[in-house]
This record gives sequence, structure tokens and C-alpha cells, in this order.
Amino acid sequence: MLEKRTLGKTDIKVSPIGIGVMMWMQGKGLMGRMAPDISEEVRNDIIKESFTGGINFFDTAEFYGFGKSETNLVKALKTNGIDDKDVIIGTKWAPVLRRARNMRRTINNRIRYLDGYTIDLYMIHQPISLSLIKTEMKELARLVEKEKVRSVGISNYNAEQMRKAHEELEKLGVPLVANQVQYSLVRRNIESNNILDTAKELDVTITAYTPLAGGLLTGKLHNNPEVMKNKYVMYRMVAKRDMEKSIPLVETLTEIGKRHEVLPGQVALNWLVTYHGDTVVTIPGATKTYQAKENAGAMAFNLSKAELEEIAEVSEIFL
Repeated sequence: MLEKRTLGKTDIKVSPIGIGVMMWMQGKGLMGRMAPDISEEVRNDIIKESFTGGINFFDTAEFYGFGKSETNLVKALKTNGIDDKDVIIGTKWAPVLRRARNMRRTINNRIRYLDGYTIDLYMIHQPISLSLIKTEMKELARLVEKEKVRSVGISNYNAEQMRKAHEELEKLGVPLVANQVQYSLVRRNIESNNILDTAKELDVTITAYTPLAGGLLTGKLHNNPEVMKNKYVMYRMVAKRDMEKSIPLVETLTEIGKRHEVLPGQVALNWLVTYHGDTVVTIPGATKTYQAKENAGAMAFNLSKAELEEIAEVSEIFL
């Protein structure tokens, strides 16, 4: 079993694999129409399977239905009798067309929607706003000082922006804890664009989203291409490009998975949170109960050094 690890320079312990609940929007917000209709019963079961399997880290955001995802997460936690002290929750401020001072008001909405659960990690969702990074970091530090959040981070920041955010927070005595970015075996660019190296240098945790590349790394699309017809147009365009390139990788994941009696997607998740030591954690989504169980199960085995290197080598085409 993979052990919990420290989130950045804090005493916050998170499971290396968490759960992202972006899709729990129930049709609300700008992205709501993209989300499937997930029943309350299924949401409750997803949280139960996740927590039982060792997951304690849950990721949401203001932008995910403007409170709907946060509310649904908390409802499911409460239904399962899971206390605030037993989970770590990350949420995010939506910065587009806003100034940093907006956090002072909207943080109260986050607190209200999370209904008694602590904001353990509060992140700026994008490096796009009407304020400078320096100003945004001052507002984040202020939220820590006011004890409205436990720690702060960023999302989708490049290496230079991450370093700037770290420097400004450091002046205020607050650590930059996390940078949430897209990272998977078919999206390894953070290894070549200095994001990963900078995170290691600054002791910032990389929180990887879309770790299974929209299901591509599970092998299900390779085995049943017809499934692609049910995907969104943009997804089909990207996945089609990567399908053929990823065949050797998925074959390798499948073969290694057989040795450990696990699925290829579980091997992909395990590699992601293991290959770079404790630097990377990941937040795969879950809209079905079996997905939550599989995500948690990805922490239940250990890849050998040789297997880690084999996977890294066969996926070098995506660097």
C-alpha cells in the first residue's frame, strides 16, 4: 500500500491518489452541460469506495458548478459519516475577469458550500485575472492569516509563474504548497518544460489532473474503438491522435498489470505518483462506483524500479 505523503511544506498528509469531483455539477455553471448526470446514490457510493480504499484527498472548485460540486462532495461525505478531520479538501478560486480582492468575498461562499469541512488547500485556478501574481499571493496569504484556509496553491501555472508565486508568498512567510497541472503518461511535458524540476526545487507538490488521459490509458478505447463515438468532438480529436502512438504503452501497462493482478489504468496511476518520489499526487475523476474502487486500488501494490523505468522508456515518445 502506498503511504500518505506531505503536501508541500506543510504537515498535511494526503493519499497519493485522490478523487476529483469536477463532474459533480448537476448541469450547473458554464461547464455543467459537459457533466454526466450522477445520482446522489452513486456519489455516495463513490465516496464510500474511495475512503474505504484509503483515499482521503478530494478536489473541487468554485468553477465546477459554482458551489454545486462542493455541496455534493460534502453531502456524500456526511452521508458516509466521514468527519472533517479525516479528509483533505482542495478547492479553487475562479480568477477570470476578476481582481484578487474578490477572494475576500467569495471565500465565504466556499466556506458555506463546504458546510463545516475545512479548506485544507485553496488554489488559484488559472494564471489569468485582472490582478498581478504578487497581489493574488497577498490575498492568499491573508486567507491563511485569517485562518479561512490551511494552505494555498496554484493551478495551471508555468515554471516562471510558479517561481514568482513562491517568491511572493515566501516574503509573507507562507509556503506555496501545490501546482495543479495536467500530467499523464501521454502528457509528460511538465518533465521537459521545467515545471516538474521547479516544483522539486521549491518543494511544491504537483497535483496531476487527467492522469488517465480521459480513459485512454485504461486500454478500453483501444479494445473497443466504438466507445469513441460517445465522446465529445474535441476529445475524439485529441484521443484519435494519441490512439496509435499509445498502443505500445498500453500493451506495456497491460502486461505489467497482469503481473500484479491489476488493470493497466491502475498501473498508469501508480507510476505517476511513484516515479518522481513524493513530488506528484493525482486526482483522477470518478463518475461511477467502479472507477472509485479502481482508483483506490492503484495504491495497493508497488511497481519495481525496473517496471517504473520500462514504463518511462516506452512513454518517452510523449515527452
